[in-house]
Amino acid sequence: MPNQSDKYTNRKVKSSYFSTIISMSLVLFVLGLLGLIVLNAKKLSEYVKENIGLSVIIHDSIKEADLQQLRKNLEIAPFAKQVTFVTKEAAAESLQKDLGEDFIKFLGFNPLLSSFDIKLNAAYANNDSLARIETRLLTDPSIKEVFYQKSLVQAINENVKKIGLVLLGICFVLSIISVALINNTIRLYIYSKRFLIKTMQLVGATQKFISKPFLVRSLWNGIYSSLITIALMMGLIFVAQKNFPELIELQDINLFIQLFVLVIIAGIGINLLSTYFALKRYLKIQTDDLYQL
Repeated sequence: MPNQSDKYTNRKVKSSYFSTIISMSLVLFVLGLLGLIVLNAKKLSEYVKENIGLSVIIHDSIKEADLQQLRKNLEIAPFAKQVTFVTKEAAAESLQKDLGEDFIKFLGFNPLLSSFDIKLNAAYANNDSLARIETRLLTDPSIKEVFYQKSLVQAINENVKKIGLVLLGICFVLSIISVALINNTIRLYIYSKRFLIKTMQLVGATQKFISKPFLVRSLWNGIYSSLITIALMMGLIFVAQKNFPELIELQDINLFIQLFVLVIIAGIGINLLSTYFALKRYLKIQTDDLYQL
């Protein structure tokens, strides 16, 4: 039967093993969370850009056949994500609600014109593209005017670029910190086994024989920590969607799958590489030097 000392040693080893996995899981969680923010920031920027409006004002004299043809042309245009026809009556009703007054009764007629409200595809939501779109549309004689807020479009694009650069910088710094933390955790574990490694060498074990169990354990550590990280992230996503239902529109299951796969690859890859280089160091070190570390 195992004595009290053996039981204590086993508990200590298991505690060290689980603490290593939990530590790596938390570090991977930070990396995964950052990836989630970056991916959703891209989706959010696209969502904002695709809500930039372009109004195509048409002449009152347009014929019904020409109106339908114009509508079809706009709907199949590569820059258009969504096209909505707004009659002059609907435009007047909307303006009356905003003003709180019946301006038609005051003027005696409706001065507004029918229009097409276009939601743009994100790739075309910039002033250069919009200028080209405006020039192209105005060649149609049935179109009187093309309206969009140039200053708003410019401000949105500038802010998206700034936010992207900030997130990229944060991602780079945290990635380095996360890899360093995982590497140090593994190095400490290998350090605690340095005498065992050297003993195995002294009795004639090959480097491959010594390395294999460490690398296998490192592989499973990477898998376990990755799965824990994915579980934590799924819980976070569930809570976020429950408290902020509007975020559901920004979710993309394919992006989540890609992110989870990257977490698994990162967890396994960092663990294996860190273990390999740590082992390489202690396999080459002299016996006398073990006591000086």
